[in-house]
Amino acid sequence: MIDSRCIPSFAVLTAILLSVAPRPAAATEAVLSAPGAPDAVRQALENSALSLQAASEPDASAQDIFAAARADYARLVGVLYARGYYGPEVHVTLDGREAADLSPLSVPARIGRVEIRVATGRPFAFSEAQIDPLAPGTDLPEGFAPGRPAEAGTIRAAAEAGVDGWRTAGHARARVAGQSLIANHPGATLAARVRLDPGPAVRFGDLVIASGSRVREERLRAIAGLPMGEPFDPEALDRSAERLRRTGAFRSVRLTEAETLGPGNSMDIGLEVVDQKKRRLGFGIELSSLEGATVSGYWMHRNLLGGAERLRFDFEIAGIGGQEGGGEDLSLSARFDRPAVIDADTGLYLLGAVEDLDEPDYTETNARVGGGLTRIFTPHLSGEAGVLLRYSDVSDDLGDRQLTHLTFPVSLTWDRRDDALDAHDGFYLDGSVTPLLAVGGAAESGALIKADARIYQPLGARVVLAGRAQIGSVVGASSDGVPPALLFFSGGGGTVRGQPYQSLAVDLPNGDRIGGRSFVGLSGEARIGVTRAIQMVAFYDAGFVGPDSWVSDGDWHSGAGLGLRYDTGIGPIRFDIAAPVDGDTGDGVQFYIGIGQAF
Repeated sequence: MIDSRCIPSFAVLTAILLSVAPRPAAATEAVLSAPGAPDAVRQALENSALSLQAASEPDASAQDIFAAARADYARLVGVLYARGYYGPEVHVTLDGREAADLSPLSVPARIGRVEIRVATGRPFAFSEAQIDPLAPGTDLPEGFAPGRPAEAGTIRAAAEAGVDGWRTAGHARARVAGQSLIANHPGATLAARVRLDPGPAVRFGDLVIASGSRVREERLRAIAGLPMGEPFDPEALDRSAERLRRTGAFRSVRLTEAETLGPGNSMDIGLEVVDQKKRRLGFGIELSSLEGATVSGYWMHRNLLGGAERLRFDFEIAGIGGQEGGGEDLSLSARFDRPAVIDADTGLYLLGAVEDLDEPDYTETNARVGGGLTRIFTPHLSGEAGVLLRYSDVSDDLGDRQLTHLTFPVSLTWDRRDDALDAHDGFYLDGSVTPLLAVGGAAESGALIKADARIYQPLGARVVLAGRAQIGSVVGASSDGVPPALLFFSGGGGTVRGQPYQSLAVDLPNGDRIGGRSFVGLSGEARIGVTRAIQMVAFYDAGFVGPDSWVSDGDWHSGAGLGLRYDTGIGPIRFDIAAPVDGDTGDGVQFYIGIGQAF
């Protein structure tokens, strides 16, 4: 045993000895034995043993190994306590001598063998698992109960759950006031009793803002939406931080609770933010053997007017060098977003966009301008509603015409994916309804309906099954009463890989082609991890286009292929090669290169 009164002197002597240039230890043998211990426990002990790691280093000195061995006693006992072993024996010997008995002044110049022997003893179970008082609705860990393994981590988790329960009930100063852990070694049981102090019920005080941000203080308060004067709620605190983060104006957001309570048990909240750079520029590129290249980019200005507003310009040039007819498609858009215009979760957007589309079956030049409101309902559910004026000048197999619509787009997005660029688990649902009011030219009134559903299911650590379903419909208006860009085609990287771009449409009796008023797209992928960075993919896509608003008459086609993904750390690079499976819209093999998963 080491007398705790000797620790300061021991630390000084060790520091002096370690400051001397060490002599490397040569080929130190290191072993750990734990007879009767489960494999998982033995592996945890080996992973935590610093002396095993030090002995494996070719340039480790004897003093390095000695210092690591002295630290291993507490580390290995901690590993065993965490797994419910409360009567262990741990021996760490250096060339047959117990490391705890060695003086720092008598460490040999070379250590040839490190041996760790662990007798875990019997695993303990709870004879008593008590924590009180508990707030109503507190959910304790299932393992914190008599007869269950008495792991130290379970006790800590139960104490944290108890404190969190009181904080959720408005008692921000809840804490662990005491604990009693009584081990019965003959019976291998542990009686655990934890006492909580809920403290007083607390209300939110003022938001105290640290200086340094270019965003005005009144805007910081409006965006955070801290419910001052209302009962404390840790979820409300998290929501305030998330509102600030999602503006994109800040590199970091930190909310802190005041150490002392104010009048009426009010608690001030401190806010510190670090601003992002004002401007950002980005580019992207995708390549298809038939569709050609697509180049896109954006320029964004954060905190445009001092209220965390965002102005973003996007451009895209698609169909560069394409082989499927048509020419380049050009688009340019500008969007202004201002958060917290009605309340903390409601924002304003203004939008302007122009497009010049040269597609295989039509040409269209259009312009859109308008605005609306955005709403964050929950961290995973958001929506938009707006009013846009849309003008289109089109030419297709139905003739030349101009159409002017007043549109009212409404959309909802429910996103539970674990990663938007490379999802492994969860789901994504997006739906929109856009009423179309004819206000000029050959326009007809109606509505555009779209939905996109995706699901991701992991199978073990390396396999992910991904599925996607898309539907679309134009109701109430004929095909020549809406712009061709709002009708549906199938084929290409966004719908059916392996089929030529927009190769499936509605065939007219005279041999002409137009877009459909209904669409269904189905995709399935099996993503298999080969290494940490490389993933193989097998996929199958199918698409339907019909002349009516709902699926009835129409045609299907499909394609399948293999793909490769390389994880760059910020998203995978995608390479797919595919060929037609069913339908008469194409033949041959196509390839696609892009950034991010196909869906």
